[in-house]
Order: sequence, then structure tokens, then C-alpha cells
Amino acid sequence: MPFASPRSLDLVSAIVSQLSASEPPSTIIGAPLLGTVVWIAPVGTELRAGGVVAVLESMKMEHEVHAATGGRVTHIHSSPGATVMEGDNLVTLGASELDSAASEAPTVSADLDHIRPDLQAVIDRHQFGQDASRLDMVARRRATGQRTARENIDDLIDPGSLIEYAPLVFAAQKARRTVVDLIERTPGDGMVAGIATVNAGEFGAEASRCVVMTYDYTVLAGTQGLQNHRKKDRLFTLAAQLSLPVILFAEGGGGRPGDTDGIGIAGLDGPAFRLFAELSALVPLVGITSGYCFAGNAALLGCCDVVIATRNSNIGMGGPAMIEGGGLGVYPPTEVGPFDSQCENGVIDIEADDEANATQLAKRYLSYFQGRMSTETALVADQRLLRNVVPENRLRAYDIRVAISTLFDEGSVLELRRRFGVGIVTSLARLDGRPVGVIANNPTHLGGAVDPDGADKASRFMQLCDAFGLPIVFLCDTPGFMVGPEVETHAQVRHAGRLFVTSASLTVPIVTVVLRKGYGLGAMAMAGGGFRAPVFTVAWPTGEFGGMGLEGAVQLGYRKELEGIADPTEREARYQELVRRMYEHGSAINASAAFEIDDVIDPADTRRWIMAAFDSAPPAVRTPGVKRRPMIDTW
Repeated sequence: MPFASPRSLDLVSAIVSQLSASEPPSTIIGAPLLGTVVWIAPVGTELRAGGVVAVLESMKMEHEVHAATGGRVTHIHSSPGATVMEGDNLVTLGASELDSAASEAPTVSADLDHIRPDLQAVIDRHQFGQDASRLDMVARRRATGQRTARENIDDLIDPGSLIEYAPLVFAAQKARRTVVDLIERTPGDGMVAGIATVNAGEFGAEASRCVVMTYDYTVLAGTQGLQNHRKKDRLFTLAAQLSLPVILFAEGGGGRPGDTDGIGIAGLDGPAFRLFAELSALVPLVGITSGYCFAGNAALLGCCDVVIATRNSNIGMGGPAMIEGGGLGVYPPTEVGPFDSQCENGVIDIEADDEANATQLAKRYLSYFQGRMSTETALVADQRLLRNVVPENRLRAYDIRVAISTLFDEGSVLELRRRFGVGIVTSLARLDGRPVGVIANNPTHLGGAVDPDGADKASRFMQLCDAFGLPIVFLCDTPGFMVGPEVETHAQVRHAGRLFVTSASLTVPIVTVVLRKGYGLGAMAMAGGGFRAPVFTVAWPTGEFGGMGLEGAVQLGYRKELEGIADPTEREARYQELVRRMYEHGSAINASAAFEIDDVIDPADTRRWIMAAFDSAPPAVRTPGVKRRPMIDTW
């Protein structure tokens, strides 16, 4: 074959260039995934860059296929209904006048305030549970002098911090009521619940997260329905998983017999009560109630570490209907577990004037378990005032609460169970911002003797402090355990033993300060079982010690000698002399000299001693999800 001349090659090249220039450039767009063609742009469609050239369905989802550049559809390689593999050709794009205009197309911004119909439907549905949509129910609460469930939650938590769970559920009664009626009249199935922060301004968000929940008495009298049981199950499980305290407003009538939509018989297989009980000693459990709290609601309340109740409260394990149904008589609800009796028998820990007061007390109570407060805000009374708290007359009673309020940070003392076990005072307090527990004898009741109720009260309080790492201060002024035929009818032996067993299991540091009397087994119980158990045991100058009450010791130890003195006046003089000698022998100075206590101190120096002891002890370390104690006794 002869070679072409250079002139002929140039001619061919020119022809090829001319032909190439006359054909517009083209782009083939392929399928990005396996699917079925739902729609494909027809030939002649003009597209800008990013325009949709096809829609493919894959796994029940539709996927748009976009053009990388603008152009005109010149060929289609598939059709609606056809199955294409990843990479198969869909369309060919040729040149288009829109190519150059693509970059000049105006940018269209979405209207960020536009509410689509689907979102509007959600917003509208949530409104059914808001107070603004239930003004008739709000009026009912006002008529009883109470607040709504949402008002209580809003007052409790830090603003805007609530993440609410399951607000759209309603009562399981579709077999007897319309869905519209249930949505409108039973929002949340009678419970508002979620996760929020409480006291974050003082302790930070991490230490302030809580599970918060309240029964809504305006929904079927705050009864426990199928869905709100499931809501509790969910939140109690989260509390355990995330180590979150639980604050529960427990007002309500207990189990609800009117639900129809479940498949069970009695519902006794529900996990809520066990899940809640398992939280004991794992996280703080705070119970609040106002009005009527009966049956299942009361059972949850009784599991709480602390019960805060308003003065209009009635609390009982069965309401009037259950009492009447059991053939036990007909009673109005106000006669079942009234406020005063529940304060005196120990059910109620903290008395509140109303729900607003109860909510503030709950926040304050919780704060002791959230951490140490800034020392800059701690105000301290003049500690020299402590020198005159205990009268010089050793037979004169005094107010132990004056000693407590003076010794600890001003305004930091929160007393629990004030009207129960009145011979023992149990309080939460702060010392230079540090939260502590305080257990003190009350000399105005039985001279400070420890009776069964006082022993129970102190024992449970020790468990509470130990569970959450609060060191304990014992302020001792006791003649010992209460004795006599009457007290033994109340199982005093067992109640007294409980103090020793509980204190022996403590893991937190304790200290004991003897203000005046330190006698016998009762004094040992106020020192963790013995004067060597605390980090220190010290006494004020008014301290006095003995293996038992000194008058009794004289009568027992010198009975024969005294009986041998015929003259009553002489016998009394000898008795008083023996008592005086025993008091001198058992003085605080002599007890310290014998090293039965660690020192006799100036009362004004008590605060420094306690802070030094607790600063010297290793900090209480809490591992999330791990209990320091198996549980906190409910009694």
C-alpha cells in the first residue's frame, strides 16, 4: 500500500476536525445502584446541573439520580419498570444552552419557618397534653389549691432541660372509648416523665441530670394504667443504666381497673415495682405527694429514700374503694393515712406547706447528693456560741437543734422525720460546703435515751448517708438505751441491736462529739459501736461518762451499804456523796486522761476538728452502676 503524501494527511485531519466540531459533546449518566426505574427524563428534557434525570426504587425506597452537569437529554437507555444494575446506562446528555446558565441560576433558600403538614400534625398532637389545651382541668386543680403536673415539673427542673418520653400515649381503653376522646382526655396516660437537670446552676449539668416524673391527677385520678406502667418501666431502666436520681410526684389512686386493651389478667407480672426497688441505694429516690396517694402510687412513694408531703396529703396502701371492697368499712379518703399521723409514725420525712414548697424542698434535698457547694457561699455562725449551748447545770435540758444550726453552715441544715423518733435528731447539713449527715440525741425527750423509734430512725439514716458517701457526725448526749417493762413490749432489744449492726457496716467516715452524757451501750451506739470506731471521739468540757447512768450505778453497786444506813437523812447524804464522786471520776477530763476518748476540746473548736477528720479520710468514690449498699431500708 503506498504511503499518503503529507498534503493528503493534512486534508484528512482537517476533515476529521470539522466533523468533530460539528457534533455536540455528550455525557452518559449511569445507575448508581441496583433498582427499578420509576421515572426517567424523556428525550429533549433540558436540565441544569443537579437536575433529576431518573428515579430508581430499591428496597422500597425511591432514589433520585442527578446530572452532574447541565444538558439536554438526547437518548434514554431504559424505561419505567425496567430493572437496572449498578453502572447501567440511563440517559445521554448533549449540549444545552442551560450549561452556561447553570452557574447563573438564582439560589433558592428554603423557608426555615415553614411548617410542613407532617410536622404540624405532630405539633398539634402534642398540644393535647399541654395545660393551655386543658383549661377545665387546670381550673379543677385551682379549686383544690393545687398545681398541674406540668407546673410541678417546670418548677422542679432547670428551664428548657426536659426531654419528655412518650407524651403521645393515651389510656388503653379503645374497646370502650373513641381514640379522639382518649387523645383529648387521657394525654400521656396520666403521667409526665423524662430526663432533665435539677440544680445545674450550682453543680453543673453532668451532676444534675435526673429522671423526673409525675402522675397527672387530672387524668383518671392519677391512676396507674397500662401505658404509664410501661413509661415507668422505661424510665426506671434508664435511671439504672445512666445512674440518674429519680424524683417522683406520686399523687394518685393506684391501679386502674378500667383499662381494656391489654392481654393480661391481673397485671401482676409488671416489672415497675421491682425495677424501682432495685434503684434503692443505687441512686437517690425522692418522693413527693400532695392530696391523695393510695395503693400502687403509695407503694412507689414508700420505696423512696425521702417522702416529702404537703399538709393536705393522705397516704395509704389502700384507698376508700379498696377498703370498702374488702369489707372493712366505708371511709372518706380524708380519714385514710392523714398527714399528721403519717408524720408522727415516720412515713413522712419532710413536711411541706404546699406543692411549691415541696418542690423547693426536693431540690434542696437532692443537692446534698449532687456534690460540694462553693466555700465562698458558706456562712458560719460565731463558733464561740457553742460554749454556752449546754447549761452549766448538768440537770438542765437544752435544745440540741441550736447546737446543730450553730455548728454547721448557716441555712444548710435539713431535718428529716422531725415528728418521729423524737429522741433522735437526723439532719442533712453542710460543713464548709461539704454535705454530711448528722445524728444527735435530743435531751428534751427521755433525757436523750434511745428508744425503739429513735433507734430505727438513726439506723435508716446511717444507711442513707452510707449509700451515697456522706460522712456522719454523731452528737452524743444520752443516758443510754431506754429501759423498763413498757419499752420492752416494743421489741427494744431488736431495735437497739439494729443500731450496732448498721453502724458496723458503714463505709463512710464517722466522728463522735460527746456534748454531755456518754453512758453505756447507748453512747457506744452513738459512736459506731464503740469509742474507737470513729475517726475521733471527743467531748466538750460538760462531758460525763460511765458504764451506765451514774445514779443507777450507785444504787446497784452500793445497795447493801446504803441499805445498812438506818437514818434516811444520812443515807441520802451518803448516796449524794457517792454520786458526786462518780461524776468526778467520769468527767470528760478523766476520760481523756485515761485515753477512753481522744480529747476534751473547746466547743468553739468542734468545727475545725470535724473538717480535719473528713479532709483526712479518703474521698468516697462512687462507681456508676455499683451500689455501696444492697439497699436502703424503707423503715
